[in-house]
Amino acid sequence: MSRGESALILHHSARIACVLGQPVAHSLSPAIHNDCFEDLGVNAKYFSCDVSPKNLENVVRSLQSQNFLGASVTMPHKEAALSLCGTVSPRARALTSVNTLIPQSDGSLHGDSTDGAGCVGALEHHGVQLNGKSVIVLGAGATARACIEAFSHSEVSRIGVLNRSQEHAQQAVQLAGEKGYVAQLSDVSEADVIVHTTPVGMKQSVPGGESPLPRSVLRAHHVVLDAVYQPLETQLLLDARSSGAQAIDGLWMLVYQAKAQQLLWTGANPDPLRMRFAAERELARRGR
Repeated sequence: MSRGESALILHHSARIACVLGQPVAHSLSPAIHNDCFEDLGVNAKYFSCDVSPKNLENVVRSLQSQNFLGASVTMPHKEAALSLCGTVSPRARALTSVNTLIPQSDGSLHGDSTDGAGCVGALEHHGVQLNGKSVIVLGAGATARACIEAFSHSEVSRIGVLNRSQEHAQQAVQLAGEKGYVAQLSDVSEADVIVHTTPVGMKQSVPGGESPLPRSVLRAHHVVLDAVYQPLETQLLLDARSSGAQAIDGLWMLVYQAKAQQLLWTGANPDPLRMRFAAERELARRGR
């Protein structure tokens, strides 16, 4: 059992919340959620918990035996955590994964996914009107599927999925219903909104980093959201800005999915600008 796991087995007067993942030391979620608890007057403490797949169930059961408020779930546990839930939201069931655990009064867990809400919230925060817009999602993993599912319930006109694996793209696009199609690189230029969900560009120094798209396909009319937030300025966003496009960094998506989690755990709607500031303050503390 890791130090992160053992830390959560201590008893606290405050309620316990955490992020479960591996690796998870880089997570900004503790900084964001602890600041939310302080601002909202919630007596809770949020930890990062590095958990191996074989220990996930034991750690979750240990949390349930304590004064447990809830948990965020990140890679590689989003699918496995679903099986630990007594009930799940319709979107989580469609996605076959959860990123949020909410304890219930009967001792069971309810699972939900807020990644899609984070994507849509980040776009709306920046004044992006989705009605009638065409969207292309880059990637077909858990985050991509959450975004696709969320877009399927919005007023967008088309949802394309562009992924290296055509098979995975075809599976993911089923979440989009009649709006969905498997996109090709040639489709990108005509889209209105581009959402990047793969790890490409993560933890690279820019400029000169790797981008999931060639700069030549980017246009001034695009809105480009990169789910990567370390670094904030990915090569994709630098290329988007140099093409005249609107660029939105992944920290906004992280903030808005965390905002949705706070609503599920506490019933409160925290200030996203304050949440963003808490994340930026933590990044500055780390020297990034």
